[in-house]
Amino acid sequence: MVDSVDPASGSPDAFGFAQQQLREAAATFGIEPDLVDILSECKRAVEVSVPITMDDGSVQVFTGYRVIHNNARGPSKGGIRYHPSVTLDSTKALAMWMTWKCALMGLPFGGAKGGVACDPHTLSLGELERLTRRYTTEIVNEIGPEKDIPAPDVGTNPAVMAWIFDTYSMNQGHSVLGVVTGKPLAVGGSLGREEATGHGALFCLQEALARLDRTVAGSRVAIQGFGNVGSVLARVLVEQGATVVAISDSTGGVYNAAGIDIGAALAQKALGGRLNDFSGGDRITNEELLAIDCDILAPCALERVI
Repeated sequence: MVDSVDPASGSPDAFGFAQQQLREAAATFGIEPDLVDILSECKRAVEVSVPITMDDGSVQVFTGYRVIHNNARGPSKGGIRYHPSVTLDSTKALAMWMTWKCALMGLPFGGAKGGVACDPHTLSLGELERLTRRYTTEIVNEIGPEKDIPAPDVGTNPAVMAWIFDTYSMNQGHSVLGVVTGKPLAVGGSLGREEATGHGALFCLQEALARLDRTVAGSRVAIQGFGNVGSVLARVLVEQGATVVAISDSTGGVYNAAGIDIGAALAQKALGGRLNDFSGGDRITNEELLAIDCDILAPCALERVI
């Protein structure tokens, strides 16, 4: 499969890539051209300016997006991403992929995605809250439990979801718990939600290995990304008898052929640390992790790293 490329920048065109995947799938399954034309485009895409006052008194303007690809099956849903790489093009692609995920699992939802182009690691807690509340205010007419339901994604967490819920509810004049998923348990979150994606990755891995007459136990694993998904997956893999030999986050990674102490790595992250400061192995880059000698490679960070 050949990636579509943005001729202006030379960078991969994520939405063009998603459209190409759709066309290839449609050709394989004989889907009507009219339906392909409809599904090739997003139903709605909103770009907003998000100015906030920084801690030093200056004003910085960020750009945010919310895209609904399709809502034929029900309200759309999809994550909110805070990352420097967020663009309208990438957000449209992620919204389209969310449509397919919901449809494949038989869920009564359509696909959506949103995000703000920013580096959340450089923002204070107060700046992050002000950013989230202003972004929510800008897209408040686009979201809602019967319309479009945001969720956590790269760079966001239950606290961000709580700020979205609170800001939306203030606008409506009453609490609207169903406006986002991934909220803290104290404000209507679901038990197990934070660990769900990592556990899902484990279940998929167990099924794949079973078809190869292999098990998780005894496998050597490298995990790119040590956030909500990768950290949970690392923990449950070790519990299943695997040896995690490499992990990484946005700052870099760690390799230890004898196995990384995942409990110590989790403690480091819980205290706000980064893996490039973790002393449990040799430092490696995210690119080097992808070529580490292992049985299982788990890309748990951004899409299309392979």
